Amino acid sequence: MQPDLFSTPFTVSQLTFRIRRLLEDNPEFQDVWVSGEVSNLSRPASGHIYFTLKDKNASLKCVMWKTDAARTRPNLQEGAAVEVHGKIAVYEPQGQYQLIANLIQAKGEGALFQEFLRLKSMLEAEGLFSSDRKREIPAFPQTIGIVTSATGAALRDMLNTIRRRQPLARVILAPSPVQGVEAPPALVTALRSLNKQNPDVILVARGGGSIEDLWAFNDEGVVREVANSKAPIISGVGHETDFTLCDFAADLRAPTPTAAAELATQTTLDDLRFQLVNAQVRLTDLISNRLTDHQTSISALGSRLKFVSPERRIQADYQHLDELSRRAFSALTHRIQLHFARVDGISSRLQALNPEGILARGYAIITRKQDGKVVSTVSQAQGDLTVRVSDGDFEARRNS
Repeated sequence: MQPDLFSTPFTVSQLTFRIRRLLEDNPEFQDVWVSGEVSNLSRPASGHIYFTLKDKNASLKCVMWKTDAARTRPNLQEGAAVEVHGKIAVYEPQGQYQLIANLIQAKGEGALFQEFLRLKSMLEAEGLFSSDRKREIPAFPQTIGIVTSATGAALRDMLNTIRRRQPLARVILAPSPVQGVEAPPALVTALRSLNKQNPDVILVARGGGSIEDLWAFNDEGVVREVANSKAPIISGVGHETDFTLCDFAADLRAPTPTAAAELATQTTLDDLRFQLVNAQVRLTDLISNRLTDHQTSISALGSRLKFVSPERRIQADYQHLDELSRRAFSALTHRIQLHFARVDGISSRLQALNPEGILARGYAIITRKQDGKVVSTVSQAQGDLTVRVSDGDFEARRNS
């Protein structure tokens, strides 16, 4: 067919752009799941993932950007049957459409994931995942139970971690398959067996894998047994990005089996030694402070006892008696001095009134000898008289 002379042909870029707009503006192609087989897988240093998704009749170029690859960490291998979610885009430099993937899962995982969501919603509504049911993990468990495969690397890693961090702990292993149809009933039996032995904590663990590999830990019976366990449970199933329903039912979730063993042995021997040294220092300080306080109290009581002791009271009474004696002696001396002064005064007065003092000045006392009466008038001077002067008496007679 010859081109219309009056029409303008598209450039390759214009036509490719229009095709791109048609595909990328169609909502049906911006949220699509595509299943197929992986081929031409490439992981360059950029971190992006390039591969082709094919079936027996067609192929589709796919790319997963670095951010989505780091977030989901898809387990891709050549020839793997997968389901890829993403959006259709056009790579204009090569004029080809491709799928920009943001989620890759093994074929059949979609149905399992829907079952996972259904069970999670049902059990959550029953309260099996409630935070009120969560129990504290003992800081220093003496007995640790482990439910895992007896031949897996997870068990070796957990035992090495427990032996290194808390060698005094007793470990009880309840081996169980952790994958396949026989795993769920075996896991339930192992948990019941361990709870009969009263461990302080139970570790439920296995290594990573696909959703099919981990499905035993999404089994309803296993999840209920974990939720109803007498001993607190730490779930360490898969890797950090793997989640199972046992993680939600357990008392504590660990990102890996090794991390579960670390969480079960939060207090190591070094921690215990450090705590013992600190306790010893605190106890020594406490005893020293108590002794100092008691010594101070005893000294104070001794001082008070001395103050109220009979000896001190006797000494005080002695001192008081000495003081009274001193005051009595002083008062007596003062009284004697007063009496002496009074006697001196009376003596002076008596001396002043003493007739002998008058006689010494030349006077004399004349008494009648016959009756001893003092002659004070001439008429009384009759008969024999006695005259007393200052140095003696002599007799006289009045001549009529």
